[in-house]
Amino acid sequence: MRYSDFDQRLAALGALPVHRGRIVRVWLKGQALDTGTRRRSSEHFLPLALRDAVPALTAELDGLARVRSEHAGNDGSRLLVELADGQMVESVLLPRDGLCVSTQVGCAVGCRFCMTGKSGLIRQVTSMEILAQVVLARRLRAVKKVVFMGMGEPAHNLDNVLEAIDLLGTEGNIGHKNLVFSTVGDLRVFEALPQQRVKPALALSLHTTKAELRAHLLPRAPKIAPEELIELGERYARDTDYPIQYQWTLLKGINDGDDELDAVVRLLKGKYGVLNVIPFNSLEGDDYQRPDAERIREIVHSLQSRGVLTKVRNSAGQDVDGGCGQLRARAVGAAQVAELRRKRTVKLEAA
Repeated sequence: MRYSDFDQRLAALGALPVHRGRIVRVWLKGQALDTGTRRRSSEHFLPLALRDAVPALTAELDGLARVRSEHAGNDGSRLLVELADGQMVESVLLPRDGLCVSTQVGCAVGCRFCMTGKSGLIRQVTSMEILAQVVLARRLRAVKKVVFMGMGEPAHNLDNVLEAIDLLGTEGNIGHKNLVFSTVGDLRVFEALPQQRVKPALALSLHTTKAELRAHLLPRAPKIAPEELIELGERYARDTDYPIQYQWTLLKGINDGDDELDAVVRLLKGKYGVLNVIPFNSLEGDDYQRPDAERIREIVHSLQSRGVLTKVRNSAGQDVDGGCGQLRARAVGAAQVAELRRKRTVKLEAA
């Protein structure tokens, strides 16, 4: 279900725009759909047909997503969220009232250092399922910032993501700069975002200054040269007055060399943005490693001293083995093992 479908359902029940806005606002707050205002109860302003439909609408919305498990860590809690069809995505309760949401089940980009990419794309997450992740989180604690950096590539699910961003930036009461659209760099993003009434901040997954290496690390990302990607980001940053966040997953011996640092300074010095270096979150059976702590400090100091604003952003959930995609991978793996065991038991009983 997309939000536009839900909005039509409410209109068919006689809800005017003011009623529909009220329903969406209280839902996005994590409250009951028939919650009244400080001065009036809902029975005094919601149409009768809509009031009668509240139990069915509530059940339908609650069925969009549920928290299957919660994994508390030092840097926030990671939620394994089960959707209505049994597929699973991950959301992360970040420090300072932030939330990271997923926009796809799996991902088609296939980044070699990402667990999510190993599963490929399974399906899109609808706008209502994206919003439902915010609702689940708000029932646990305040959410004042939403970053679209979980499972999936938002640019590959653009209509649903933009619909969710629009609702969060209006009825969801989240500041536009506190909505962060993350992408590997799709030209459609740079065409669509400037036309939206809610213009989110932008995070660009750079990871290297070398076009050939980037094509290897992000095999199905658009073939845009790093220099061109940065120029597109700079244009959006200046137009919106929001600095760009450049994402750089640090891989030992791959993209942590002095040659990369020199190129970063050449490309980013003077640009309206910040470089977020993200030490690699080691995954079981993976060939990549994170640089030593001393090398990470050297990288940050070198870039900062040469005029590039640089911050270390550790991937949330590392202390609970819950880096993006890992919880889902383990849950899916456990389910597959259980299914194989059931089939084996049936065969033995039949024999």
